[in-house]
Amino acid sequence: MSDSRDDTAPGAVAKVQYSQSGGLVRRLATLQCSIAVSSYQSGLLYHIGRDAKGLHVHQAAMPKPMGLAWEDNGRLTLAAGAQVLRFENVLAPHERINHLFDACFVPRRVHVTGALDAHDIGVDADGRVIFVNTRFNCLATLSDRHSFAPVWRPPFIDALVDEDRCHLNGLAMRDGRPAHVTAVSRSNTIDGWRDRRADGGVVIDVETGAIVCDGLSMPHSPRWHNGALWVLNSGTGELGVVEGLETGAGRFVPRAFCPGFLRGLAFHGGYAFVGLSKPRYKRFEGLALETRLAEADSEPWCGVQIVDLATGTCVDWFRIDGAVAELYDVEVIPGFATPMAVAPGSDEAASLITMEKTEATAPAIPAADKEPTDGQTEGTEA
Repeated sequence: MSDSRDDTAPGAVAKVQYSQSGGLVRRLATLQCSIAVSSYQSGLLYHIGRDAKGLHVHQAAMPKPMGLAWEDNGRLTLAAGAQVLRFENVLAPHERINHLFDACFVPRRVHVTGALDAHDIGVDADGRVIFVNTRFNCLATLSDRHSFAPVWRPPFIDALVDEDRCHLNGLAMRDGRPAHVTAVSRSNTIDGWRDRRADGGVVIDVETGAIVCDGLSMPHSPRWHNGALWVLNSGTGELGVVEGLETGAGRFVPRAFCPGFLRGLAFHGGYAFVGLSKPRYKRFEGLALETRLAEADSEPWCGVQIVDLATGTCVDWFRIDGAVAELYDVEVIPGFATPMAVAPGSDEAASLITMEKTEATAPAIPAADKEPTDGQTEGTEA
């Protein structure tokens, strides 16, 4: 549908085409939400929303954007390369940027961690950021002095070392605390997970340290929803639930197949929002997904599919073709039709000035003499 500029390469135009199902805009309007998507490959954070003309896609350059976490207070947190970015929406409900954007997420706190290969990220009940420190095989939180403070590591990892041994990647928060994680294997040797991609994947209970589901193929994005643990079994292209967790020997039960390498999962209004990526290389070598796609006579996707949880079918979709082939995370942004984000270090971040409106900042003139306002926030052109 359109060509878009790749903000990671100034002056260069990356050929990218966006397309979507005919009902996507209507569904987003009905659900009263928009979608945030991170792509470490392109270095972009996408906000997929709607305006008077139809679908609206806003993209902002970010340093290797990975895990996303949305909080009910309107804060968006992003694991971004060597940083953790915490965005605040600076707009009041009646305000708009360029008479269009009804949310503007500005990075108000930038925490430098160093390159930890952070994957999923969450925020606990105390507001503490918890992230998957893949490089050091652990869950970690932010430290005022150091790159990170370790919180937990799998029992089969015998030391806190700079070796991606098991490829710990996914984090499921439950009741304000880290509950379950996913790893590609239980390997305890450097880079050992690569030899276990086909069926070495595990789900681990954080509280007990027990492996509660195994035999998975590169699992990602565990999420608690409606009392069930959902997981993306990426190497098979399946969205499913882990049944029998209470026994300590859960099994993965597929609920839907999506034609791609799955990463990024969010829920809203009876639907799952699933991120799909194309293979990093030409083939999904050694993964069941390759056979599954061949049997379906299908090519892998990059984009987002919306799956009806009642039927297990894809009801709407957003697709990216061209130079962008890999996504990482998906988050639903409820209550906003057309959100945008501001990149740290950008001209927009420098020029967008906002402040709390109080009696002290209001002009001392009679109310009858006040000029009407359209809510435009000064200082940026999106």
